[in-house]
Amino acid sequence: VRRGVIDILASRKNWEVCAEAQDGEEAIQKAQESRPDLILLDISMPGMNGLEVARAVRQELADAKILIMSQHDAASLLPTAIQAGADGCVDKSRLATDLLSSIEGIA
Repeated sequence: VRRGVIDILASRKNWEVCAEAQDGEEAIQKAQESRPDLILLDISMPGMNGLEVARAVRQELADAKILIMSQHDAASLLPTAIQAGADGCVDKSRLATDLLSSIEGIA
């Protein structure tokens, strides 16, 4: 999934992927180090899940946009994601069609 997301993001020449993480702890560490404008989190990550990471990251990076990717219905997950500090959700099965517009929508 990560490789596919990077390929989708690479279609935007003015966007740069500044870090990747394999699990929740690494995601927090990389976010603290790179201080990105946008953080994409999978809801189902090893260790801490995407909602837990969003809560932790939101405390330090108040201005960063956070988008949660999930296999579950994004619309039903959205209230929980927002409560955790995310700015939006996108369905993993629709990444090819919805990821870029979801990012632009929260940016």
